[in-house]
Amino acid sequence: MGRLIHFEIHVEDMERAQTFYGEVFGWSFQDWSDFAGMPYFGAVTGDDSEPGVNGALMQRQGPPPQTGQAVNGFTCTMNVENYDATHEKIMANGGTVALPKHALPGMAWQGYYLDTEGNVFGVHQPDENAK
Repeated sequence: MGRLIHFEIHVEDMERAQTFYGEVFGWSFQDWSDFAGMPYFGAVTGDDSEPGVNGALMQRQGPPPQTGQAVNGFTCTMNVENYDATHEKIMANGGTVALPKHALPGMAWQGYYLDTEGNVFGVHQPDENAK
């Protein structure tokens, strides 16, 4: 079975991206640049005892996505306890709304944002009462 075990987020400004993901989601980073031969920072996204996947920020090798273009890769979605508080952190740290918060009825609140590097990501708060 091909289970997802790692992700990479392509970034132009490594410090800016680390600050964004660290401040918004509490991620920590480990410098793996020597292994990768380019700026590459492992992203620890949570405690290993919890479900989830760790990944990395890697130096973008081409132009950033154009604003408004369709997603042409994977979109990562982060599970959060408080959607509205996360929204405020995203906005305060330079993110922008791509698709506003909406209900997945009976399941969750969902929305999409652009990070400081122009990448789309999702935010998901489980809530059986979402309408």
